[in-house]
Amino acid sequence: MPKAPSEAHVSRRLRFRDLQVFLAVVQCGSMGKAATEFGITQPSVSELISGLESTVGFRLLDRNAQGVEPTVYGQALVKRAIAAFDELKQGLRDLEYIANPTVGEIRIGCPDSVAAVILPAMIRGFCRDFPGIALRFDQVPTPTLEVPELHSRKLDIVIAWLSIPRDQFGDNLNVEILFDDEVVIAAGRNSHWARRRKIGLADLVEGPWTGPPRETMATIVLERAFRAGNLPPPKLEVTTFSVPLRHHLLTVGGFLTAMPKSLLRLSAGLKALPIVLPPHSYPVAVVTVKNRTLSPVVELFLDRLRRFASIGIVA
Repeated sequence: MPKAPSEAHVSRRLRFRDLQVFLAVVQCGSMGKAATEFGITQPSVSELISGLESTVGFRLLDRNAQGVEPTVYGQALVKRAIAAFDELKQGLRDLEYIANPTVGEIRIGCPDSVAAVILPAMIRGFCRDFPGIALRFDQVPTPTLEVPELHSRKLDIVIAWLSIPRDQFGDNLNVEILFDDEVVIAAGRNSHWARRRKIGLADLVEGPWTGPPRETMATIVLERAFRAGNLPPPKLEVTTFSVPLRHHLLTVGGFLTAMPKSLLRLSAGLKALPIVLPPHSYPVAVVTVKNRTLSPVVELFLDRLRRFASIGIVA
């Protein structure tokens, strides 16, 4: 039984044109026809095939009166060679997308509060101006220190409110602050909370409360405020990242929540209560991987996002 040569041996001797001619011979069923297709002589094709068989260590073609046909080894190589050429063609198409800043796909990770509430106006304008660019948004409730989806190339960028210092993300990530938000305590505009003329933290202890998990900045600031007033932190009866669920609980169920001011500003039916919270920073940032070249379509999106934030439409 013939033994396959080493990968290093094959990679040193195998040429791209060898596979091209080999596939042409198989598809034509004739070395003569393949020679005509490439504009070379039949002996040249025969010599090239012999060299390819010597390189891979297997007989690839059987000769007969009708022409040639691949052996079982030749069939295996044909299958992989076709796949390799298909991948190469796709790679060339990818290069075209990269070179054309108005065609391609952008994969964005962010919480639904960013995608559904803060970004829609910017997204509408972007899709109108660049119809050849597809936007994909994946739910990323809160960024972790690793942001594994970025490293695995499942996402191009992550947009999120930060709940940890930016330098804790590590040296391999870029963290660009878009704007600095702030936390407010909100209730439904028609709730009894919003109708009260005077209200303080002590009036809110019993709630009911809803909000994101304790490790998020909104809940962290809320608990700090109550501790600063020597009050027990409120108990979250419903803990969720879901913006629609919290909106429903506030407008229909009489709940309270701590939330970003920008989110409140764009959420109909809600009102910020006149409660002063401790000084804090609640930045919205774009996170990307350092030393990774972003495609032109991603750079185009980021440029539009920065301008959108700078003129105050986001915040």
